Amino acid sequence: MDNHMSYQAPSDSAAFSVSKTPPSESGTWRDFVHITKPGIIRSNLIAAFAGFWVASQWDLQYGKMIMTLLGTILVMASSCVFNNYFDRELDLKMERTRERSLPTGRLKPIVVLWYAIILGVLGLAVLFSFSGALAGLFGIVGMAVYVLIYTLWLKRSSTWSTSVGAISGAMPPVIGYVAVTGVVDMGAWLLFAMLFLWQPPHFWALGIRRVEEYRAAGYPLLPVVKGIKRTKIQMIPYLIALIPVPILMYVYGYAGIYYMIISLALSLVWLYLSLRGFKAKNDEVWAKKVFLFSINYLTLSLIVLIINTTH
Repeated sequence: MDNHMSYQAPSDSAAFSVSKTPPSESGTWRDFVHITKPGIIRSNLIAAFAGFWVASQWDLQYGKMIMTLLGTILVMASSCVFNNYFDRELDLKMERTRERSLPTGRLKPIVVLWYAIILGVLGLAVLFSFSGALAGLFGIVGMAVYVLIYTLWLKRSSTWSTSVGAISGAMPPVIGYVAVTGVVDMGAWLLFAMLFLWQPPHFWALGIRRVEEYRAAGYPLLPVVKGIKRTKIQMIPYLIALIPVPILMYVYGYAGIYYMIISLALSLVWLYLSLRGFKAKNDEVWAKKVFLFSINYLTLSLIVLIINTTH
């Protein structure tokens, strides 16, 4: 059922209804791994590799590739750890995040803060030293948008958080690409477009699935503020804009015909599934299906892009 209720921040008693429980155990190396959000790093690492691969056109510089991927991993990990640090109180309010290492007290905030700083300094040092100034600058852009603009500002105040935050999520393939080319050309823009346009409909599907959790936590996410129907409508322009990307990748010679056909077909299926949402009887079931498809869309598109990059 569509939810048209306007956004209201919860009262103090509601906002802090989930009390912080004392840690049952001290932090382990697994906690330090988990706060880097390995799932996000994994998908973006594939994207960074795809960008490097497309720019290389099968003529790989293996040393630079390894260092570029390492620098990108460290920068992304730093951004995610900063996100965990600044969101530690908000994470207490959501079921899916309240068992993280900081809300449970397994890791101390000061330790996590220094962890984030060290990862970021190392990551940027690697990118500037081995991947070029442009790759390093895009690393800074990714961190600044994710930590300062998304986490500290828009995530707490505006429905624009998802769209603006998508800029940081689109940086990994661009970093990989410019590490090879040293310039921002059509290839870099198309890779940016692929990841940028993918993120809002992907995340809004998750937001619809967990709309009441986000409402209770006080996040001004689009389905919380504008309602589920409006969110479904807003997903469509991004999905339509995504359709020309594989076509242009082929036309400009960055990828082969098989990539264009497969990625285009996936884009059309995703659009079709999203349009069916307007007649869905159960929004949660529909949103879960669309969310899972969006993950498979990105994974398959990137794999086929890597395999079918032109010589």
